[in-house]
Amino acid sequence: QVQLVESGGGLVQAGGSLRLSCAASGSIFGFSYMAWYRQVPGKQRELVAGITKYGTPNYADSVKGRFTISRDNTKNALYLQMNNLKPEDTAVYYCAADRMTVTTDRYWGQGTQVTVSS
Repeated sequence: QVQLVESGGGLVQAGGSLRLSCAASGSIFGFSYMAWYRQVPGKQRELVAGITKYGTPNYADSVKGRFTISRDNTKNALYLQMNNLKPEDTAVYYCAADRMTVTTDRYWGQGTQVTVSS
């Protein structure tokens, strides 16, 4: 059973930075795609950034130029560097990982709260 554990969330002032980490219980090399999502109460979970196993990233327009996603296969970890944070970035951030077999299995972490004060 795959376990993903996020850390690094917290309270920060607008303009500040945070680095989120997602630690996997085993090798992440087999995950074809890993991503960060976020969710605020009453809204759907939305994609923030994703990265393929070959290191190709994709970003939501709202975070382009401010957030950077990376993965370290040697440490079995996914990261999200968040700079120039805005109050609208406040949300619970979730790590997700896809493993492709006959189908695609998606695994989720439990989430970490990010709060940006104005």
